[in-house]
This record gives sequence, C-alpha cells and structure tokens, in this order.
Amino acid sequence: MKHQETMLNTLIKENGLNGFSEEEIGDDHIYTGLETPMRPDAFDISDQEKKEKIAHLFGQIMDVMGLDRTDDSLKGTPNRVAKMYIEEIFSGLNPANKPKVALFDNKYQYNQMLVEKNITFYSNCEHHFVPIIGKAHIAYISSGKVIGLSKLNRIVQYYAKRPQVQERLTNQIAAELKSILDTEDIAVIIDAKHLCVSSRGIKDDTSATVTSYYGGAFNTATKIAELQNYLNQ
Repeated sequence: MKHQETMLNTLIKENGLNGFSEEEIGDDHIYTGLETPMRPDAFDISDQEKKEKIAHLFGQIMDVMGLDRTDDSLKGTPNRVAKMYIEEIFSGLNPANKPKVALFDNKYQYNQMLVEKNITFYSNCEHHFVPIIGKAHIAYISSGKVIGLSKLNRIVQYYAKRPQVQERLTNQIAAELKSILDTEDIAVIIDAKHLCVSSRGIKDDTSATVTSYYGGAFNTATKIAELQNYLNQ
C-alpha cells in the first residue's frame, strides 16, 4: 500500500493527474490513498526538536513577508505557531497521541444502531493549510462489544488533527471503528466548511461539503433512511 501510494504521488508530481499538471489541478482536492502521506523518517527527531525547527523556519517566513519580529506582539509568534502545530492542530500525525480505547461487553443486549451525532471538529486542508470546520456523525451496530461514547469523539479528533482531505478523514474514522469494534456495521457522515473555499479562491461562504461511509448493514436504503431520520431530529 505504502509503495503504491509513493508511486502514485511520484506520478502526480512528474506527469500530473490524468494528464493535468499541478498548476492545472489548482485548488482541486487530490485524494491519493487512505493513509496520510508521511515520510519514513517522520519521527526520527523529538517533538521539541520539531518545534525549534518550525519556529526558526516560520520566523523566516515572517521575515520574507516584511513583518517586524522585534514588535512585542510578533516576537513570540514563531514559537507559538510551532507549539500549536506539534501539540495541537497537527498532533494527530503522531501515533503516540492515538486515543487508547477500551471496549465493554454489550450487557444491555442493545442490538440497534447507536448514533453519536454533531461531533464538532477542526482540521486543516492539506492543500493550503487553512481550517476545515465541521461536524461528524457516527453510527454503529454492536457485534458484542461497545465503546465509550467519549472515545468516538476522541477518534474523530485524532484523525482531524492532521493536514487532511475530507474524503480521507471520513474513511480513516470508518476504518478505525471497523478495526476496534470488529464489525462492518459502521456509518460515518461528515458535513464541513472549507476555508480554502470560503476565505480564498472562489470565496464561496455558503457552500458545505458532505462525505459519507456506509458499511455492512448500513449500506442499505432502509438503514440509511433510518440513520438520516435520527440525524434530522
């Protein structure tokens, strides 16, 4: 899988996608695989070293833009940005931050869908590094085990806290839940606004993007309609 994704990314860089160059693709979102593209040496240095390097490089960006970094309001900005990148908005890149999940026996014998809706998340578009703001809705049918409700939120946050494409985010959450709960009966719906669309480029502030994953029992018109009914209440 990793080799195939690396080859695909190389082909895109060299030849463009479907014959289009990177410039021609422009703002279009390119989704190259389920895994977030990471270099093999991504964790060869510590978080502290990463923050020091990011602070230095971000300071250079500020210099290029002509900002006066001796100003009291700006002189701490490189360090603040570096800390924010590593400890907060991109913390989901580090597997060490993956939430630990405990499962429990389904002693209530609840065999219908469980829905956790309106999970607010903040992510960042990997094409422009500007925010994606949205809500995730998750549903599953127990195969004998249940998960604590707060852990559903934590799984969403973990995968959201990295440079993302909404389609990938949707599928990553679904794949994680399928693995943890040992069931195909998973549904994930994400409704989000992309600031790369609303604050720049086309500057459309009214549109939103909806992506979905329906697996197992949810991949039927009846279950989808039932789920949508819950979400609309």
